Amino acid sequence: MVCMEQKTLRDFSNSARSIEIHAIYEHYKGMRYKVLGIARHSETLEELIVYQALYGAFDLWVRPLGMFLENVTIEGKLIARFKKINGSFIEK
Repeated sequence: MVCMEQKTLRDFSNSARSIEIHAIYEHYKGMRYKVLGIARHSETLEELIVYQALYGAFDLWVRPLGMFLENVTIEGKLIARFKKINGSFIEK
């Protein structure tokens, strides 16, 4: 039996590990989403958040990790694009 060295992906970043899988996050516009996991882009290995809308057709979305975690300026205030909440799975 020949033992071949396996190539493995680098570990996820500390930022990616800070995301709570299956937690509910609220977008700054008020809509709620459930984080399903963290993935990598197949070509660039960029870390992506996979999340599901908790309203409407419950669509699935992906967004670059940096964008998910970034702050945005709304009406002159710097706020989180998404914030983890202790909420329910139902529509607001």
